[in-house]
Formats: sequence, structure tokens, C-alpha cells
Amino acid sequence: MWQFFHKLGSPKWFYGIATRLMPWLLVIGTALLMAGIVWGLAFAPKDYLQGDSYRIIFIHVPTAFLAQSAYIMMAVAAVVTLVWRMKLADVFVKAVAPVGLVITFLSLFTGAVWGKPTWGTWWIWDARLTSMLILLFLYGGVIALDRAINDEKSAARAVAVLVLVGVVNIPIIKYSVEWWNTLHQPATFKLTEKPSMPAEMWVPLLLAVLGMYLIFGWLACVRMQTEILAREQKTRWVKDLVMAGRH
Repeated sequence: MWQFFHKLGSPKWFYGIATRLMPWLLVIGTALLMAGIVWGLAFAPKDYLQGDSYRIIFIHVPTAFLAQSAYIMMAVAAVVTLVWRMKLADVFVKAVAPVGLVITFLSLFTGAVWGKPTWGTWWIWDARLTSMLILLFLYGGVIALDRAINDEKSAARAVAVLVLVGVVNIPIIKYSVEWWNTLHQPATFKLTEKPSMPAEMWVPLLLAVLGMYLIFGWLACVRMQTEILAREQKTRWVKDLVMAGRH
């Protein structure tokens, strides 16, 4: 176990593993995501209350799940950065933050599209919506702080602290609909409970969620590889990799 953990901290080893995983993540993720979205938008039955407007959940729910999960992953990486000083953990945070920013924006945007026919407004300062907006600002803050500090080690520590401070927002997002009287409905899809919707609805939703996570994995690998090459450009293995790519 410790040997694997040690290897995981090696940029060269991770680069090789990511290269082999990326095609599978992209192909399977795209297939699952497209299957879930097409099934949900075109073939799933109408909701008895919301009609066809509910279909945005096949995009909104996966992005909302992933926006929170990505930040939790960043928080775990931040702990590793501060405790074990593992460079690859900092690489992960730097690579994933922009992806998380885009995913959170998509979650807010699709939520607004859903809210207009459901609540009669594009936006309301609901507890769930407000805490998701704070998550968007946290992602933006991580990116801005990393770019504001020139020293790589100092930037890694500062960013890790900011990520850990911001992680308190995640349980607020999750439990906001239970702690406060909000317009936002309770969780549409819970992995730990029996679905409250028929299989014709929750199966495509599950496919879309799984597909979104796999594509996120692919994006994380792509961005991490790019960051690794930039940081390790003076090492022998990167120079050999560049030379091999030219032939």
C-alpha cells in the first residue's frame, strides 16, 4: 500500500498511468453521458407535476454532484500537500480548479433554466443556490491565488489552506434544504436510498452521473499531464519524451 502511495507521488509514474487510462475514461465516459442525456431528454416519461421541464435534471444533477465532489477531492489533495508535501497533490488542485469552476457554472446555469418554469424566476437567493454561488467564487479564488504567487511552494501551501477553509461550504450545500426553509427541492437522486422516481428516470440519470465523473477524470488527467510537463521540463524523462514525440 505504502509502495503504491509512494509511486503515486512520482510525476513520471503518474504520467504513464494517466496515458493508459485516458482513452478508456474518455470513450466510456462519453458513451455513458450521451446515453443518459439522450435517454433522459428524448425517451424518459414526463414528470406528473413539472412535465418536460424536469428533463434539465439529466444535465443539472450530474454537474451539481461533480461540482461538490471535485472540491472534496481538492480538499483531500490539499491535506496531502500540507502534510506530506507531495508535488502531485498540488498539481491535482491546480489542474482541477478550472474544471470545477466550469462545472459549477454549468450547474448554476442549468439550475436557472430549471428554476424559470418551476419558480417563475431565473434566480432567487435561496440557501442552496447561494451556497453553490459561493462554491463558484471559491474555485475562482483558488485559481486567482495560485496565479498571484510566483513561488511554486508558497503558492501550493496558500492554495491548500484556502481550499481547506472553503470545504466547510460543502456540507452547507448538501444540507441547506434540510436546515433552512428553501424553495429548492430535496435531493432528486440519492445513492444511499431507494430512488423516489421510476427506473425510466433514475437509470438514465445514473448513467449521466457516471459518464460525467469519468469525463472529469479524463479532463483531470489531461490537465495534470500538461502541468507535469511544464514543471518537469528540465528532467531527463521529459526530454526523452519530447524527443520520442518528434520522431
